[in-house]
Amino acid sequence: MRFDSVCMVGLGYIGLPTGAVFAKSGIKVKGVDINQHAVDTINQGKIHIEEPGLEALVKEVVDAGMLEAFTTPQKADAFIMAVPTPFKGEDHEPNLDYIESATRSLAKVLEKGNLVVLESTSPVGATEKMAAWIAEERPDLTFPQTHGEDSDIRIAHCPERILPGQMIRELVENDRIIGGMTPKCADYAATLYKTFVEGECSITTARTAEMCKLTENSFRDVNIAFANELSLLCDEMGINVWELIEMANKHPRVSILQPGCGVGGHCIAVDPWFIVHDFPEGARLIKTAREVNDGKPHYVISKVKEAVKNITNPKIACLGLAFKPDIDDLRESPALEITKMLSDVEGFEILAVEPNIDVLPPVLSNRKNIELAPLTEAVEQADVLVVLVKHKEFVALQTLQQVLDFVNI
Repeated sequence: MRFDSVCMVGLGYIGLPTGAVFAKSGIKVKGVDINQHAVDTINQGKIHIEEPGLEALVKEVVDAGMLEAFTTPQKADAFIMAVPTPFKGEDHEPNLDYIESATRSLAKVLEKGNLVVLESTSPVGATEKMAAWIAEERPDLTFPQTHGEDSDIRIAHCPERILPGQMIRELVENDRIIGGMTPKCADYAATLYKTFVEGECSITTARTAEMCKLTENSFRDVNIAFANELSLLCDEMGINVWELIEMANKHPRVSILQPGCGVGGHCIAVDPWFIVHDFPEGARLIKTAREVNDGKPHYVISKVKEAVKNITNPKIACLGLAFKPDIDDLRESPALEITKMLSDVEGFEILAVEPNIDVLPPVLSNRKNIELAPLTEAVEQADVLVVLVKHKEFVALQTLQQVLDFVNI
């Protein structure tokens, strides 16, 4: 089998880097996004997100005619879907509306022999739902769920495993899990990804691939929750948690992670809930870890309120809004949520310091008691500095103000 073209549906933090790397490997990429601004920006050889090395790569492949963006799906040999999978409500029910909408849209241009890959992190069974939605739209074609290896269309799930700030390198170097609805579906998908993946492409079923991604992020969430719970206990006992972890990690079989102000990002803060939602009675440890990590911002708020209780109309500098150091990604960020909650307190004036963005996000921009400020201004004016993200600009910060350090700068 040969793949000369790929239609990448979704040009966000995952889709755009993936599409650019495919284009660099010699495959013509037709990117699709409903965001007209994103489409126009990409077609100019520019990017609408921040990622080291991505803009130069996008410019290169756009100039070479290997990457072009559209607002509707285009015919191709393979289709890769990288659209969001948020929650529907407070009970953390997975929202597959974006996947369904994108699926029904791309179904219109499918042809016999095409491969469709779901990259979006999703609950177990989502790939099968995607296949069913396509079948509803295209009764003239056959699919793995009814015709097995002889189907007209191949369908697979291949979750991403990349770290913001290292995306371009990790897309190429990291191992990939290739889950097909049939063995032939998996083989087709593996052939596609091997055009640029230098790591191992491990073949499995679609359901195992879906659960693998959720398991990886749940594992990390549980371990972070252990560190965050330690930080709460150490605060009660007057122990420096970072020193404690350093000492404990000298044991040859102990490797405790670092605590912080919570857990954010599009994966670790979200994916475990997919398991908990489907198995509320069985996923007890996973659920508890989520509750520990989701509760950490409230602890941070309580410590800030305690620190300024004797100050009238305190000016509080929140250092960091991103969900992890040295990136501009604010998705599910506990630092952003903490800053928002502090701005809800009457009499608090907030200086938000985030060196990786130029304007406040919409969730903060309409508030009169908060402004985006440079670090120098925050250090000069604030009554207390609250360090929420370990950005390089904040490390070894020298100041006379009170500092509440939740990331060990």
